[in-house]
Amino acid sequence: MTTSVNAQAFTLDIDADGIGLVTIDMPGRAMNVLNPTLTAPFAELVQRLETDAALKGLVITSGKSTFIVGADIDQLTQITSADEAYALCESLKGMLRRMEKCGKPVVAALNGTALGGGLELALACHARIALNDPKLKLGLPEVKLGLLPGGGGTQRVPRLIGIQKSLELITQGKELTAAKAKDMGLVTDLTSSRDELIAKAKAWCLANPKAAAPWDTKGFRIPGGDSKSPAVVQVLAIAPSMANAKAHGNYPALTHIMSCLFEGCLLDFDAASQVESRYFAACVVSQVSKNMIGTLWHQLNAIKKGQSRPKGIAETQVKKVGILGAGMMGAGIAYVSAKAGIDVVLLDTTQENADKGKAYSQSILDKAISRGRSTTEKRDALLARIQTTTSYEDLKGCDLVIEAVFEDRDIKAACTQKTEAVIAADAVFASNTSTLPITGLAKASVRPANFIGLHFFSPVDKMPLVEIIVGAQTSDETLARGFDYVLQIGKTPIVVNDKRGFYTSRVFATYVMEGLAMVAEGVHPRSVEVAGLKAGMPMPPLALQDEVSLSLSLHISAQTRKDLAAEGIAYPAHPGEAVLQEVCGVRGRVGKKSGQGLYDYQGKEKTLWPGLLEIYPPKAEQPSQQEIIDRLMFIQANEAARCYEEKVVRSVSDTNIGSIFGWGFAPHQGGALQFINAMGAQAFVARSRELAQRHGARFEPAAIVVKMAQEGGRFEDVA
Repeated sequence: MTTSVNAQAFTLDIDADGIGLVTIDMPGRAMNVLNPTLTAPFAELVQRLETDAALKGLVITSGKSTFIVGADIDQLTQITSADEAYALCESLKGMLRRMEKCGKPVVAALNGTALGGGLELALACHARIALNDPKLKLGLPEVKLGLLPGGGGTQRVPRLIGIQKSLELITQGKELTAAKAKDMGLVTDLTSSRDELIAKAKAWCLANPKAAAPWDTKGFRIPGGDSKSPAVVQVLAIAPSMANAKAHGNYPALTHIMSCLFEGCLLDFDAASQVESRYFAACVVSQVSKNMIGTLWHQLNAIKKGQSRPKGIAETQVKKVGILGAGMMGAGIAYVSAKAGIDVVLLDTTQENADKGKAYSQSILDKAISRGRSTTEKRDALLARIQTTTSYEDLKGCDLVIEAVFEDRDIKAACTQKTEAVIAADAVFASNTSTLPITGLAKASVRPANFIGLHFFSPVDKMPLVEIIVGAQTSDETLARGFDYVLQIGKTPIVVNDKRGFYTSRVFATYVMEGLAMVAEGVHPRSVEVAGLKAGMPMPPLALQDEVSLSLSLHISAQTRKDLAAEGIAYPAHPGEAVLQEVCGVRGRVGKKSGQGLYDYQGKEKTLWPGLLEIYPPKAEQPSQQEIIDRLMFIQANEAARCYEEKVVRSVSDTNIGSIFGWGFAPHQGGALQFINAMGAQAFVARSRELAQRHGARFEPAAIVVKMAQEGGRFEDVA
């Protein structure tokens, strides 16, 4: 006999043993989140658990494919003060703590992914039984949005698995499989089916009628020791310096997480929980958190929901893709396409080259197998989807063909014509060019409406972005199909209009070229590199230039100069170009791929080339680190603003996400345009003009930012 209660956000079914099955299924949402719609009726449920003698325990599960994926970020963004953030945090934790201390068993039956606040709710249960499904992920990813777990995560996790493992898990925002979480001690047991999951959870309740959390039992000790134990003291002594070596002080949440663990693990659980709430509040009101949530949550979700996709066109899926060129880019595109279940035809000039491109996929998969992340069956199935060839005839039946050959107009034109001779009239042809205008490349096509740019980033299997370039004659239907393909392979699409350098290549170049310009002026190369890292960029400018290769940059520069001359336009000289010409053109130092560039390479080790100091002796009076940082950041932000002003990029979201995912613009700043927003247009214009006076007209603020400074505006998309 069961009794049933419906609380809209969840149902409660009480069986004959008095065990209540709570099935969370929030209406109107694809996934469950912690917000008042759920927490208000849940608080009433907790009160009933405390007072109703007939209710002997609870099993909490989800009616959706995931458990609970975290707190409602929209609710967090409405918070305006630290006091408000603290109160919200304490309210949620108070409810969870009452549930934890009610004296009756509560079990989380994890049928799907539980992240952030969802995992914290599960951690407040007395046991966690999870479906052993490789798709199920458990983690506390708050740090990726400039936050920390505010529902008790920084205190329950170390009390379950120890401080050292907790530091790694929480500061990195790692996601675990259920099996890994059980090995660590976060999950109590695993099951193979949903029916078994519920049955096992109920059985646990019946076997533990007076359950209590370990930290509420007499004699409890934190596994591995508390913050005073010698082994933990060693870990906590070096953790801040290790974190700063990577984050350079740009992410306050990291410091706050470490403080929560250190301070909290010296206190009783309830006092420690209050410490966490205070640090959580500090994170919520920080500018870094506002930057990251605004861009990496709201704007990223808007893109994934099709903000830049033409409306009213039916969604499509690519079944068979042809890839021209089996080099690093083509091989990478083949891998991510086959991984998404798409049949691939990988074409090159020789069978050896084509097979070598396919072998790239095998190397990735073999590594995954060696680490226990895949199986030989999955590897063989993926490789079977990749057909290698030298014949264009094999492209018949492809609904999309992507050209990834050398950056040469004539070679690309020949590939276009040979492909169009065999593919269907409605198939899409895309170029993976990073710099050559799509409208110009489309002149080789007999159907330019079906021609588009799909600019991937290297390495393709790791880089999350694809820049979609719309030519003058590209149709909306072709854009929609390109957009759908990018989502199909698990990448993030941004849409840009066709202009030299597009968006990402154009702005990225300003970063490396400014670094080179400073070397030419006599700024010490080491100071330039350190400033790049301190600014929050993933790589410093000179090292990044070596990765790209100096010879490629010289080739692009020469091609651009030639193209503009043909149009009667003078190519403006950049002071950094002289360094490229001297180091690569004269000295023959090509970059990392040759082992000699701005750096010298010995295996995995690299050191700045001493010859730089001989050619460009550092001047006696060196600029401050902040001056160098400002030059590197302002030059990027200003160029991004110009791209938005010229309608090269179509939205603020595309501009910000493209800057972070495309070339690594400091994520804590929330993107190139958010960098201006956070500073304020007036302050940005004033500083830009100071830099222009000292270092040249390229720092003059974009007209759109000057106008914003006058009118009090900011960069934002209109809903």
